[in-house]
Amino acid sequence: MVSSAISEVFVGLSSLSAAEAAGGVEVDLHKGVFIQIALFVFLMLVLKPLLFDPMLKLFEEREKRIDGAKALAREIDEKSASAQATYDAEMGKARAVANAERDKLRADGLRTENEILSRVRAEAGATLEEGRKKTHAEAEIARAALKGQSAELARSVASRVLGREVH
Repeated sequence: MVSSAISEVFVGLSSLSAAEAAGGVEVDLHKGVFIQIALFVFLMLVLKPLLFDPMLKLFEEREKRIDGAKALAREIDEKSASAQATYDAEMGKARAVANAERDKLRADGLRTENEILSRVRAEAGATLEEGRKKTHAEAEIARAALKGQSAELARSVASRVLGREVH
């Protein structure tokens, strides 16, 4: 069985090579080919207006919408870039004004601080000088009081150190 199938294939191949050797190819047209061509043309005539044209219109409409959406997105992007530039410019101005105000307030604060410190230093110096004068006056009073009592104190200390009464 297998050998008969193989021999049929070889016979078919040898007949093909003989037809090729004769220089021509024999085309066998039968009515099935004409029926297929007729069906193809019929289907093209029926499907073109019913299927292909609506599909092509749908694809074109989709392309138009996509292009429109892209144009709208581009326009929105340009507007947002413009708004961002305006925002950045306004923020720059606001920062400059805020920095100037901060520097002014800082300078006012330093001036006020220096005024307060100089007043406090003057008051502290006056208070210190007054305290020195008062201490000096009290020291003079204490010296004067001690001068009057120095002889008495000296005798008292000598009596204690010596352990006897000194005159």
